[in-house]
Amino acid sequence: MSKSILIVGAGTGLSASLARLFSKNDMKVILASRNINKLNKLKDEIDAITINCDSSNIDDVSKLFQEVDKSFGTPNIVIYNPSSRIRGSIVDLDPNETLKAIKITTFGAFLVAQQATKRMLKRGSGAIFFTGASASIKGFANSSVFAMGKFGLRGLAQSLARELHPRNIHIGHFVIDGGIGINHGQTLLHPDHIAQSYLEFYNHDRSSWSWELELRPWTETF
Repeated sequence: MSKSILIVGAGTGLSASLARLFSKNDMKVILASRNINKLNKLKDEIDAITINCDSSNIDDVSKLFQEVDKSFGTPNIVIYNPSSRIRGSIVDLDPNETLKAIKITTFGAFLVAQQATKRMLKRGSGAIFFTGASASIKGFANSSVFAMGKFGLRGLAQSLARELHPRNIHIGHFVIDGGIGINHGQTLLHPDHIAQSYLEFYNHDRSSWSWELELRPWTETF
């Protein structure tokens, strides 16, 4: 069976760049999103599979992996991209919206990682990557919800790396420290170049695995 990649929280930005690049490298691409209609053009372009999934919903994630099982078996790589950003002072934040955001950014990552790990352990190999942000390592004023979610995501990735690297499952957490986009001044991270870093990370020999990579444009301060 050919190799496959499952991208959860797929959209038209970084996810699209990842999908195109891994497709060019002979992987069947499965795109999961709460809104698959926005993926129709990309789906046709690379002959991808699209599946509806709310990554923060336990049943949705379980059904996603069951559907992938039937058609492709266990993916060689799973990438988790979803996040939710809510800005505001701690005194003004809506607790229900805060919980929803954390479920998308962190709890959903746990759900996807759990389902992927169960399958990859049986096969004896695999890779699970998480897309982080500046907020993974820096908590900014009026951005506590995003920081909680991304700090939690990073903690999940670090713990899984220590648990799963010895069992031949490669964990990666990518700190995207800056805005993503395309411009001539190169003050933004180009999504195609970010995707290339994911592919290179995936191709690392396990004798020199890492669990985290920080990426930023040359103009970004840190």
